[in-house]
Amino acid sequence: MEERNILEILADWNYWGNFKEEFIKRDKYFDKIKHFFKGKEVIVVKGVRRSGKSSIIYKFVKDLSKKDEKEILLVNFEDPRFPSEITLDDLNKIYEVFLKNVNPNNLKCVVLDEVQYIDKWEKFARFLSETKKVKVFVTGSSSKLMSDEYATVLTGRHLDIEVFPLSFKEFLFFKKISLDGEIDIIKKRFLLMNLLNEYLRFGGFPEVVLSENEKRKIELLRNYFSDILTKDIVKRFSVKKLVQLESLSKIYISNIATIQSFNKLKGVLNLSLDSIERFSRYFEVARLFLFLNNFKYSVKEQIRSMKKVYVIDTGFYSTLGFKFSENIGKIMENVVALELFRKKEFYPYFEIFYYKNNDSEVDFVLKEGKKIKQLIQVTYASSKNEIEKRELKALIKASEFLRCKDLLIITWDYEGEAKIENKKVVFKPLWKWLLI
Repeated sequence: MEERNILEILADWNYWGNFKEEFIKRDKYFDKIKHFFKGKEVIVVKGVRRSGKSSIIYKFVKDLSKKDEKEILLVNFEDPRFPSEITLDDLNKIYEVFLKNVNPNNLKCVVLDEVQYIDKWEKFARFLSETKKVKVFVTGSSSKLMSDEYATVLTGRHLDIEVFPLSFKEFLFFKKISLDGEIDIIKKRFLLMNLLNEYLRFGGFPEVVLSENEKRKIELLRNYFSDILTKDIVKRFSVKKLVQLESLSKIYISNIATIQSFNKLKGVLNLSLDSIERFSRYFEVARLFLFLNNFKYSVKEQIRSMKKVYVIDTGFYSTLGFKFSENIGKIMENVVALELFRKKEFYPYFEIFYYKNNDSEVDFVLKEGKKIKQLIQVTYASSKNEIEKRELKALIKASEFLRCKDLLIITWDYEGEAKIENKKVVFKPLWKWLLI
């Protein structure tokens, strides 16, 4: 590439040039990045496509560069003016053009945005980090930035952050809804429940949330789903059995928050067990679907257990032809699962399972270290009388077997406590639990 062309591209993506776009701050990710920023490691920011990875980093470095914007270099490799194949030599040339024309002496931070398009980017990131003492951010979709692929070059020299679509708290912040303490939350209860309905239906992808047009929301979500399947799975993993892959995705999306038997699925789809497991792994790597193991005291039994499946964003479920009102209980459970997966990102010793034995099933088992911390059931109930006895019975049985006293039932709109067989059970509405 010519020096002039490189400089034109860089100017369009940097705050010292023509780039002026503002982004909304996502506090939890900011706090984690700030903590990581103190170290020498390369920070790898990944997650499902369109979850807001680049926006988070752009906002962070803009705040970082208030004194001198020329201390930051942002390179967006999705710019169509870059060649289809970018080499290590191209990376070095981009770096040299910046030094020559913008800031030869005081570069502090480099962002390599959507770096999955470049072979051997890890070597360049390590060069900047170790030789030039520059802080390096790398962003890309999870399927393109698999840690087991870059860990060999960046062994012990990288820290990973996974970005999810917006939580309900973030959703409210993007909607400019402020909550000032418990009394304010109670005053705005009906507004919050109305917004929760929107969140359950259309999910938390930032651009979808900010779109005011319902047709536009649906169009975006359908495009996202298609792009993840084709670009992050089919193309990334060279999948040949496209029809079967798509059929498996439809089975999972139409059966969220259910336990799936890979052995049964192989008969339905006329695929080998190995193919079902492999395709499911691709879904998980691309973060289209997330899977939970049944809790067992044996790790081997956990791994071999049937998986419970959740979709990365409930907007996919309701916009791909499935009836929202008929399955709101499953959608609620999916939203709870996503919130727990987000928590896991910020608390690395936190583990999530479901629990099922012959006669009882509990939606979530939360574990920290060796201790079972909490058991959670999710139910679409607006009063205590609507809560099914079998759900309570399963919770009590599991609490005895797992020796856990913290029992929670997340409801639609019922709050309270009850003593059941000498055990305290707490009932909390979903909208309120999501604000904790």
